[in-house]
Amino acid sequence: MPVEVANDGDVTALAGAMSLGVAAILGVAMGSSEAAGYLDRSGRLTGRLTELAFAPVDLNPAAEADEWSRDTGVGALYFSQQAVNKLARMAGIVFPDQQPLPERLQEIQSRMAQGDDTARRIYETIGVYLGHAVPWYREFYDFDHLLMLGRVTSGAGGEIILAGARQVLRTQYPALAEKVNVFLPDEKARRVGQAVAAASLPQLKRS
Repeated sequence: MPVEVANDGDVTALAGAMSLGVAAILGVAMGSSEAAGYLDRSGRLTGRLTELAFAPVDLNPAAEADEWSRDTGVGALYFSQQAVNKLARMAGIVFPDQQPLPERLQEIQSRMAQGDDTARRIYETIGVYLGHAVPWYREFYDFDHLLMLGRVTSGAGGEIILAGARQVLRTQYPALAEKVNVFLPDEKARRVGQAVAAASLPQLKRS
């Protein structure tokens, strides 16, 4: 089988480019951590470092520290299952100590599907985080589109994150809101869009 090795974040950006048929795109996948990737205006993967999971988005000295890097305020704590867990605990939701993060996310998604207001506020908060992160990320990446993917964006929660991010851009950064399109693909692409894009990378040759 032909094999091509690529950063998962770059594949996220590629999935967005394939979905919209555009370039100049930053892809952010909210899963177990925050994966990110970038396609330039020519639609090329640049190979640039895009590990935004460990790039700071919150400069508050009291921001929580990442357990792996020990850096504070990093993206993984704001755009991932870790973010959902952190916000849920802050809202008073108690999980079993040994329950893994994917199951905690599923519980919040279930609450969201049932109309739970606390779960909704978790997604609204992540949307506010993202809205303020867009202009920060654009300081380093020349993009016109920001794609959201990953399990955190599945279901109604993803739409709430999207609405919150767009609202922050409109009210706090109106000039930028006219230039940057924050978007979600359809539900299937949110979950498996990376896999479809990755499958397109290897060049197939007839033997």
